[in-house]
Amino acid sequence: MDRAAAASQAEGPGTEGLSFRAACHANGRTGYLTQRLVSTHFSMPRTLHLPHSADPHLFQAHDVFPSGLQGRVLAIGNFDGVHLGHASVVALTARLAAHLEAQPGVLTFEPHPRSFFQPDRPVFRLSDAELKAARLRELGVDGMLALSFNASLAAMPAEAFLDDLLIRRLRVAGLVVGEDFRFGQRRTGNLDLLRSRVGERVVVAPPFMLDGEIVSSSKIRQALENGDVAQATTLLGRPWRLRGEVRHGDKRGRELGFPTANMWLADDCRLAHGIYAVRMRVDGIWRDGVASYGRRPTFDNGAPRIETFLFDFSGDLYGKTVDLDLMAWIRPELKFDGMEPLIAQMNRDAAQARALLAGA
Repeated sequence: MDRAAAASQAEGPGTEGLSFRAACHANGRTGYLTQRLVSTHFSMPRTLHLPHSADPHLFQAHDVFPSGLQGRVLAIGNFDGVHLGHASVVALTARLAAHLEAQPGVLTFEPHPRSFFQPDRPVFRLSDAELKAARLRELGVDGMLALSFNASLAAMPAEAFLDDLLIRRLRVAGLVVGEDFRFGQRRTGNLDLLRSRVGERVVVAPPFMLDGEIVSSSKIRQALENGDVAQATTLLGRPWRLRGEVRHGDKRGRELGFPTANMWLADDCRLAHGIYAVRMRVDGIWRDGVASYGRRPTFDNGAPRIETFLFDFSGDLYGKTVDLDLMAWIRPELKFDGMEPLIAQMNRDAAQARALLAGA
């Protein structure tokens, strides 16, 4: 399956999208609700531009939830990166919500549960809560509930998570989960427990396959760690995006004739050190450029940061929050013997980035 077809299958939940029959057959179950949903097709626009809401609020497990987040059909998961597989889950959630005359929503967790249980080995996050919410809005979901994954939530019995949080306080109209979904203290909650309370309004999303393999956040992380931007883009269905504030650096790029916008990424970022063709959104306008991510071994071998040189741009970016899309890999980070070979290579990198972006 090519990238365009994969994106169509993930985001277009009409006749080419996942069927509820397939979702339920994955568990060997069909029922009256399933049969009705199979015979009726529901559509959702591929990309919506909903009004921008405030940055997602991080809720505690015992908070009182806003009425706007109650009564929804919720897809539950980490949704890290909101890749093609997640888009297919959102499409499935939208169809179930339409059938139940409810609104779709997503329940996710911050930080990633694995980072909570293994703080010495934090997960390389593909998207923070803000970027996750923005992508979900593009897919038509304006209701993302981010739960703080802390000791209190980790210790909550499965029955309490289901009966008190999901049913009593969120008043869920339905649920969409993965085949291996587990919840509650020691992961004792499972699909059988969900179905015992919610019945047929629990739908299992089958794995999303691309070229015979399951699309997953883990595979995207591995691709980015290897500098395989093309593979990451294919699995995401779009370029990988970073968001951050432009901060003051050491001004060395300006001295070399390549003034850069400097951003420090999260400590858990394991993006391959190297040179990338990029696009940066500044004040709503996308601009082409070339970026270096790494420790600058020619100079100080310091803490990793990403430094972006924008083509044909002049302006003050300090203090601005910008989006940066990785479009293509150029080469690994290298150490040079002096300024002249470094500047010559930077010119070649810029030329290659221009050529790559011209065809993107």
